[in-house]
Amino acid sequence: MIDYHDTSTVAFDDCWNRIGVRGDSSCERLVEYVRCLNCPVFEAGAAKLLKRPIPLVDLAQHEARTPQAYQHQHRHDPQGATESFLIFRIGDEWLALPTAIFKRIVQTRPIHSVPHRQHRAVLGVVNVQGELLVCLSLAHLLGFESDSAARDDKARHEMPRLLVISRAEEHAVFPVDQVDGVHRIAVGSFRAPPATLSQAAAAHTRAVAPWRGISVGLLDADALFDTLNRSLG
Repeated sequence: MIDYHDTSTVAFDDCWNRIGVRGDSSCERLVEYVRCLNCPVFEAGAAKLLKRPIPLVDLAQHEARTPQAYQHQHRHDPQGATESFLIFRIGDEWLALPTAIFKRIVQTRPIHSVPHRQHRAVLGVVNVQGELLVCLSLAHLLGFESDSAARDDKARHEMPRLLVISRAEEHAVFPVDQVDGVHRIAVGSFRAPPATLSQAAAAHTRAVAPWRGISVGLLDADALFDTLNRSLG
């Protein structure tokens, strides 16, 4: 079992919800900064969020995702069993995560960069209903490379969204190019990830499954959260 030390959230005064533009606008700093996003107090809150305690992860305890291990894990699944996933697209890749980890889906909004960020996957912070959340690039974490010609063709059909995910007290946001929706996928259709996947993608992929004539990568939610946490270190 993974041993977590302090997973409590960092406390700070979200004054923008009380006396800022999302509150009663009584803050005297608004005269100078006009919007809370321009205020150093908001920036300091974002920086503090990124410095919250990081769980310690024992990577040696992660089971190797070899085809043999995967087949053994699912050998006794009852016939006809299904699992619920939210299917989405990032660049050229169709991916899915368990529906239960999603907190909400929101329209795109400004992502505010944070000075001195330590990992390129950290895009910054985003305000979702008054809560500052870390926004990360899932494409970067998984090592995806985009085909610019294919991307130009898909861009005409894109409806970008921000997906908010959570595990216990851990929360994060990542942008996607398209959300198809919630679907149930038969466990019996799961297959081991192909050997052609990049090392980063393979480490975060439970399985692949056929869906509407294409292959969807079923991501491992726990492995993803572990990597998201390490990216903030």
